[in-house]
Amino acid sequence: MKIVYMGSPEFAVAPLERLIQDGHEIAGVFTQRDKPKNRGMKTAPTPVKKAALAHGIPVFQPASFKSEGALAILEGLEADIAVVTAYGMLLPQRALDAPRLGCVNVHASLLPDYRGASPIQQAILQGETKTGVTIMQMDAGLDTGDILLAKEIAIEPEETADSLHDKLAALGAEALSQCLKELEAGCAAPRPQPAECPHYAPRICREDGRIRFTETAEQIDRMARGLTPWPGTFSSLGGKTIKLFGLQAKPGGPEAPCGQILACDAAGLRVRCADGVVEIAQIQAPGGKRMNCVDYFRGHPEEREARFE
Repeated sequence: MKIVYMGSPEFAVAPLERLIQDGHEIAGVFTQRDKPKNRGMKTAPTPVKKAALAHGIPVFQPASFKSEGALAILEGLEADIAVVTAYGMLLPQRALDAPRLGCVNVHASLLPDYRGASPIQQAILQGETKTGVTIMQMDAGLDTGDILLAKEIAIEPEETADSLHDKLAALGAEALSQCLKELEAGCAAPRPQPAECPHYAPRICREDGRIRFTETAEQIDRMARGLTPWPGTFSSLGGKTIKLFGLQAKPGGPEAPCGQILACDAAGLRVRCADGVVEIAQIQAPGGKRMNCVDYFRGHPEEREARFE
């Protein structure tokens, strides 16, 4: 088929590569505009833009689809279908109607559960044991269109958002390939979604990574896994915001006030939480380097008796 692809982050690269591998004609790729990145704030293209240019595919980066120009470009491509994967931009009804078969979306959850911007992280934060990808016929709602195909995957006990992201990107590519074959053959069987969404997946913000040691070991373990690599986890110690790396939370351990440092040695830092102990491998102070905990406290002995808050 003749396809328009819309996507921006790394998650959207694998489905695009699979469309090319399957022999579809990619008429054009829409992606978000280049943005300043990292400390140098050098402007960088999206991962999808880099992949598209490597294959010689035309790239379009409108600020939005509110302009007549962006809509005219999309309509002028005369695509059979548009595939949308983590594009990060709302599409008006005119855009949804532009391709002959409309627009389909690759969403990283088993809809209707976890509609929204952070389905991968939220599945781990909520303690789910399974998730998956859904290929959905897009409508004007937020992830509410008819389900065309869904594939399930287990969430392993030690799974992080990073590792689950890669598994779901590959699964999304596989599901998309199968779904387009069914649409092309006319044998797809759309089914309406239930109106109710058991859990929403709002956009993750930096403050979501704040560890409060008044929470349980299980809650902290989920945060450590679900918020890796971004925004990461951090807490306050001696009035400073300290980044925390390599967290492992375990129930049990000696009684002490929540946030109290129990021990610090070559194995790491051990801090009391609501029902157990959190082991921390490395920490990083503002403006400092990431380092082993024992090395940090050797240089900041006055903080050894402080409590995390």
